[in-house]
Amino acid sequence: MDRFDAVWVNARLATMTHGRPYGAIDDGAIAVKDGLIAWVGPRAALPDGGEIQHDAGGRWITPGLIDCHTHLVFGGDRAEEFEMRLNGATYEEIARAGGGIASSVTRTRAASEDQLYQSGARRLKALMSEGVTTVEIKSGYGLDIENEAKMLRVARRLGATLPATVITTFLGAHAMPPGFEGQSSDYIALVAGPMMDRIVAENLADAVDVFAESIAFSPEEAAIVFEAARRHGLPVKLHADQLSDQGGAALAARFGALSAEHLEYASEAGIAAMGEAGTVAVLLPGAYYFLRDTTMPPIAAMRRHGVDIAIASDCNPGSSPAVSLLLMLNMACTLFRLTPEEALSGVTRVAAKALGLNDRGILETGKRADFVLWDVSHPAELSYWIGAKPAHRIVRGGGILEMSP
Repeated sequence: MDRFDAVWVNARLATMTHGRPYGAIDDGAIAVKDGLIAWVGPRAALPDGGEIQHDAGGRWITPGLIDCHTHLVFGGDRAEEFEMRLNGATYEEIARAGGGIASSVTRTRAASEDQLYQSGARRLKALMSEGVTTVEIKSGYGLDIENEAKMLRVARRLGATLPATVITTFLGAHAMPPGFEGQSSDYIALVAGPMMDRIVAENLADAVDVFAESIAFSPEEAAIVFEAARRHGLPVKLHADQLSDQGGAALAARFGALSAEHLEYASEAGIAAMGEAGTVAVLLPGAYYFLRDTTMPPIAAMRRHGVDIAIASDCNPGSSPAVSLLLMLNMACTLFRLTPEEALSGVTRVAAKALGLNDRGILETGKRADFVLWDVSHPAELSYWIGAKPAHRIVRGGGILEMSP
């Protein structure tokens, strides 16, 4: 019996393991067995045991990319609001016209599961065409029991029918829904009680998230949701300190959150707490760019306190209508001054950690055989080019994916 199902040779490997830049192996090989990496290393050391060989043609191979923060399932779009803002309309004027998150809630509630699936599939396929093999999808535009469950069922369906791993996150505490004005405690009780009970009963969520912000929910309200998640055995994540310092970073650390997202206004103490807790910082340069923010996340503090940094698209209709994770790499480097190696690590090794996945994100024996062959001469090109489509081959679970032209 063959030791391997397939062997890839003549490759330059960016293993994204520690020890050297990009964990690079110049003349490398990868062997696959039963959907896992069975061997990886210098080609000269490749053991016998595989008849099926693929010539990588000297191309770079990286782990499959991971988009660890998206709101990819939603109804409609908010392009009209974008135009209104550019024509001088204020946030209040747009809200009075039915815009903002309320607009997405209305359209998501009105959409059927099939409609949400079709629009979500288009966005997911765009990400996949760039080498994304794993994606997180949050709810948060239903804001009632039936529609939050509907969104998460669609996300599960996307993962079941398209060749990508989909991780689902319950974000019922995204915004105050219509009918609960001035009753945030009542709504949080619904989210942490009957809504989460339903989501858990139907096995629709892999994690729980909250938007803790002055325009959303307080840290105390977020803690109520987190306590409920803990009772159900679900890990937590937090939209934290995006618009102001609400102590979100420290709250995420206190609950051992997988990640805290945004963090533009996070304090040094909060970042230090995240470093102690091992909570990943997920930076979202698309939202920073689209909202024309001017306060950068505290990158230096993150480095100083050993906080791992992930990068994600934040694909959503209101603040980051982005379906290109590679563009986020460029933005992370140009706007946040990350190095190309930090950016690539942020959508591979660290993004896997942000989702609590220890079976992917690096090229190492025993990990999932999710990897991408790139038409680039150096991994930095993945952060350098704007609008390029350099993915040559995408391998998921050891199988080569058919790529649309």
